[in-house]
Amino acid sequence: MFQPASMTIDLRQMILAIETAVSLVGMNDTNHGKRVGYIASQISSGLGQSDDEIQAIFELGMLHDCGVSTEQMHSNLVNHFDWSDAHIHCEIGYRLLKDFVPLEKYALPILYHHTPWEKLKTLDLPDEIKRKANLIFLSDRVDVLAATHYDSDILIVRDEILASINSYRETYFDPFLIDAFALVEASEAFWITLSDRHITRYTWDMGQFSSSEPLSLKQIKQLSLIMSYIVDQKSAFTAQHSARVADLAKFLAYRYGLTDYLCDKVEIAGLLHDLGKLHTPDHILEKPGPLNAEELAIMNQHSYETFEILRHISGLGDVAEWAAFHHEGVNGLGYPFHLKDSELSIEARIIAVADIFQALVQDRPYRKGMTEQEVLEILDGMAQSGKLDVEVVGIAERHSAECFNIAKGTSEKGNRNSIDLFAPLPETVPAWC
Repeated sequence: MFQPASMTIDLRQMILAIETAVSLVGMNDTNHGKRVGYIASQISSGLGQSDDEIQAIFELGMLHDCGVSTEQMHSNLVNHFDWSDAHIHCEIGYRLLKDFVPLEKYALPILYHHTPWEKLKTLDLPDEIKRKANLIFLSDRVDVLAATHYDSDILIVRDEILASINSYRETYFDPFLIDAFALVEASEAFWITLSDRHITRYTWDMGQFSSSEPLSLKQIKQLSLIMSYIVDQKSAFTAQHSARVADLAKFLAYRYGLTDYLCDKVEIAGLLHDLGKLHTPDHILEKPGPLNAEELAIMNQHSYETFEILRHISGLGDVAEWAAFHHEGVNGLGYPFHLKDSELSIEARIIAVADIFQALVQDRPYRKGMTEQEVLEILDGMAQSGKLDVEVVGIAERHSAECFNIAKGTSEKGNRNSIDLFAPLPETVPAWC
């Protein structure tokens, strides 16, 4: 049987999905990436750059914080003009994108997007990289200065914002870019667009500039792995969770008899299933004990958030549903949709079993990882109660030793999904960066 080697997806919409996921970390402010993309694109337009260059700088702005996973990091970045550890998320973002060909052009600008201009301009880098990095830095700091004023007194304080940016002329920001910013910010429309209700519409409109292209399944898996790393780094207790769920789900799908193509798609869905947890407060994920009713209600929103992030990506189709339905129950008592037995595909059922299996073997703040026998007893009970698919659980039981090793990351058939977040940085990175 012919097996497709690619899925045609809209890369722009995948970029928007990454921004949406990362922005959830801001909890009460989920539009920072959108605003930075807008500000940078408006400055780029004011400089008379081409439509392609404007589109590229918008995407760079959307992606610039892809190395941010925790509330604490986000808080420090938005509450301090020059946070001493800002370089950490720059380095993570660089490593996430540098080997993914469709987005590798953004890796270096992201690496340097918190580097002050007076230091950046001395580095052995192409001028284009320096300008793009500093443009994102400028746009990012403009948004930090303005964020508390949108929807209120932004048109009153805009002169103060421009004066503040000007005070960093030649030190933090390229004077050429500051002058370009001064021209575009003179328009009231520039500032009004940054309010929540308008920036979401602007981003939607930009999303209509399709960049559909056939990506190999390997590329889609690599992009999905990037997204899974962002969410898994949110807590030390969930590190590698998505990657191991993906490995285990693919193994179960293969043993069930699905085609290689469907097994690959199940793996992608496994990588993406927990994206919505980026909107779960850190203190809930790290709580060293059972969640109370209010905390549990917040936690139970994450699979719907995953659905909202993924369902807008043209070409992803059923993968978005398989990922989002991982807490649905065969008995209709799961969440968040309470789907019926007939509405749950085998792929979604496989991911549900893989998710629970891996979570049980992984150390969590309130317990140690369970033994193989403990895991099997819990899975069997959930199958008998109608929560999990009996046949899929049966496969896990018949191959329990291998499933356990995959879930733990100690099997050769598992642990295939990885990104080296400690890969060496370019030699041009100075000691202070």
